[in-house]
Parts: sequence; C-alpha cells; structure tokens
Amino acid sequence: MITFVAVGILLWLLGQSLSSPEGFQTASAVMGSFFAKFIMWGILTALAYHVVVGVRHIMMDVGCLGETLQAGERSANISFVITVVLSILAGVLVW
Repeated sequence: MITFVAVGILLWLLGQSLSSPEGFQTASAVMGSFFAKFIMWGILTALAYHVVVGVRHIMMDVGCLGETLQAGERSANISFVITVVLSILAGVLVW
C-alpha cells in the first residue's frame, strides 16, 4: 500500500512539473520543504532497496550466487551495504 502512495506522490509531482511553468514552480516550492525532501529520500531509498534485492534474487535464480545459507547471508549483507550507499547518494541528490 505504501508503494501506491509513493507512486502517487511521484506521479503528482511529475504531472505538476510538466503541466506549465506555474506548475513547475508549484512542484519546486513543494520540494523546497524539509518534510517533502525527507519523504522523497525515503521513497528513493525504498526504490533502491527494491531494485538491489530484486537483482540479488534474479542472480540467485540464475545460479550466479551460491544456494547455501552462508552465500545467502553474504549476498544479503552485500545488498544492505549497496542499499546504504545508494541511500546516501539519494540524500545527496535530494538535498
């Protein structure tokens, strides 16, 4: 359910920014607040986590990653580290 809310926010911002020059100014004003930036950072972090773990699962299905418990734990830890790095980069992008 949170995904639908996040997609709704992103689509609303996109629609506003592309509607007219005044709409772009409205979207820029909304994104000027700390709360909106924090929400956007959270959305981008969740999206990054979803993509990284999705790629991990695809690699596991193909057989590139081992199918043992140790390999699963290692790939999960690597996924978390990659997500943290992408989250930091998203924070730099937003702010």
